[in-house]
Amino acid sequence: MHDPQSPERGPAPYLEVVGDPHPDPAAVVLVAHGGRSHSRDTGARRRLAYWRVVPFARQVERGGRAHRSEAGVGVAVHLLRYRYRGWNGAAMDAYRDASWAVAEIARRHPGRPVALLGHSMGGRAVLRAAGGRGVLAVCALAPWLEGDPVEQLAGCSVLIAHGDRERMTDPAASFDYAVRARRVTDRVARFEVHGDGHAMLRRAADWSSLVRRFVLGELGVEPLDGSITKAMQEPAPGGLRTPLTGAGR
Repeated sequence: MHDPQSPERGPAPYLEVVGDPHPDPAAVVLVAHGGRSHSRDTGARRRLAYWRVVPFARQVERGGRAHRSEAGVGVAVHLLRYRYRGWNGAAMDAYRDASWAVAEIARRHPGRPVALLGHSMGGRAVLRAAGGRGVLAVCALAPWLEGDPVEQLAGCSVLIAHGDRERMTDPAASFDYAVRARRVTDRVARFEVHGDGHAMLRRAADWSSLVRRFVLGELGVEPLDGSITKAMQEPAPGGLRTPLTGAGR
């Protein structure tokens, strides 16, 4: 593990264990929170962006706790702690940290399937890092996107969700991204969360249900979800503008 406060080398990214530790897991999930376009502040734990994704991380870990495979037991969930709070232009610091995290997970747990989950800037970071070893699924919530590449998504399942009351990131950009993503993988779905915005608070249970069903389904913990599979199979734009129904439906 990198030292998060090494004065000689400056800040370093590290992986925070969420829920129960799983030293020999059947699968692994990496969770990345949001940030800012430009900031060299450290990604402090007290910030709201961090706490927005903690419930998703805890839910996935609990849902996969009893999962067994020939590789191991449980789903290990790690929350990425960035070096810096910002994306920082061409430096793409959040992406570099996510790429490091995927490689570190592959080193610690070789051969395990990996799912990536990110919100806002974290969504952008994990989508970019999807070409890393072992990654089979990526879930991006209200991702901040600006014409980002899609070639790294080949062979991955991709789920994007965006609220229609969004004020921080651009739903049109995530739709364009999903259209382009379908050129490299046939497993892409995008859901529209009517009545909610960037904070994901008004329909928190619905966001959480979607994340759990997608991540645990793709990792083989649960059966693949029928509504997500249907959206992936539906031609654009339908499957990329699917209204998210209430939790449990």
